[in-house]
Amino acid sequence: MLAVTAPPESSAEQLTRAMRTLEAAFLLGVEGVTEIWLVRHADAYDGVTEVDDPPLSMRGRDQAKRLADRVGRVEVDAVYASPLARAQETARAISPDVTTDPRLAEMALVITEDGGIEFTEEPLAVAARMRAALADLTAAHVGKRVVVVSHAAAIIALLTDLLMLEPGRLRVLPYYTSVSVVRALGDRHMVGTFGDVSHLE
Repeated sequence: MLAVTAPPESSAEQLTRAMRTLEAAFLLGVEGVTEIWLVRHADAYDGVTEVDDPPLSMRGRDQAKRLADRVGRVEVDAVYASPLARAQETARAISPDVTTDPRLAEMALVITEDGGIEFTEEPLAVAARMRAALADLTAAHVGKRVVVVSHAAAIIALLTDLLMLEPGRLRVLPYYTSVSVVRALGDRHMVGTFGDVSHLE
């Protein structure tokens, strides 16, 4: 009996297969992947009066509305948020049904007398609690999209960890209501986009 062999792939077919393999390695187009939108809360500091847990400013409420309009154009399975007022208000602009998770809170800090910020929580500890929160919501929303409203330093700590960088090596600041996309499959995580604020333009 003669063996039937497939015709050799053309260069174009090889290129297409290589690109699809690369995309799959980064969890693009893979079944069962959970897409997590990491969102920094809207502005709460323009004319701030409440120092400990400020609500959104007028500018922040406008930013949250623009974010909500953007999120409203896609299918979202759930919205999670830090317990802090600025994150809660941002999240509730998207949906009245918000799950609060204290692990999404900002990195502990103090404001110094000269107006500086001094972090009192280790970045690796913050990344660990954020990763634990993501693991739980990934398991609860397999193959779905979820929005997670958190805070700048906590998001940076998590993304630095996911990108396998040393703490302090990701020298960027996500702007208010910026969206950073993480794709998760089990314990695998891939960073898609970082700090997208196209909805504010």
